[in-house]
Amino acid sequence: MKLYGFPASPNPWKVRAAAHHMGLPLELELVDLTKGAQRKPEYLALNPTGRTPTLVDGDFTLWESAAILQYLGNKKATALWPHDAKARADIMRWQCWHLQHWSRGVNGFVFENLVKSILRIGDPDPKALAQAGELFHQDAAVLDKHLTRHPYLVNDALTLADFTAVAPLFLAERAKIPLENYANIRRWFGTQAALPAWTETAPRP
Repeated sequence: MKLYGFPASPNPWKVRAAAHHMGLPLELELVDLTKGAQRKPEYLALNPTGRTPTLVDGDFTLWESAAILQYLGNKKATALWPHDAKARADIMRWQCWHLQHWSRGVNGFVFENLVKSILRIGDPDPKALAQAGELFHQDAAVLDKHLTRHPYLVNDALTLADFTAVAPLFLAERAKIPLENYANIRRWFGTQAALPAWTETAPRP
């Protein structure tokens, strides 16, 4: 299987990390976002959104990281994607929460404080950062409260839900994501950051 993506981007990285944890080999095909490779016709033929990652497994092509994670979870029996309807629904609940809520704030910080400087497209916008902060604190409060009672998001065990939601926090320091007042989120992140799945798939400098 081939995964098209930019290694430092959280969405391709979490797919690579989860695949590593599951023992599923993925061949990385670089899509260099800094050079506009995501807008080239050959990539748009695979993924018309021009985003990453995209998985190619034989004649099957799949984009959207949450869908890719679930597909990989079905390729091989794994505790990350338990064969239980309630557990899977709960994992999907957190993946949907990530897409609809969590990503709003964290991605705002990542774009304004990190992506703009990498792509050299201007300084951080104070108004956008203020909005990102408001959204982030709303959602971080929900996540931190949940983590006061649980070590992980679903059934007190590591699942695809954790790989989904934790990924952008690997950019927290560089993106200036304000985690200071969320001890449970920082504990949850630290536990996962120590996993070989993340350390061994980390983007190279």
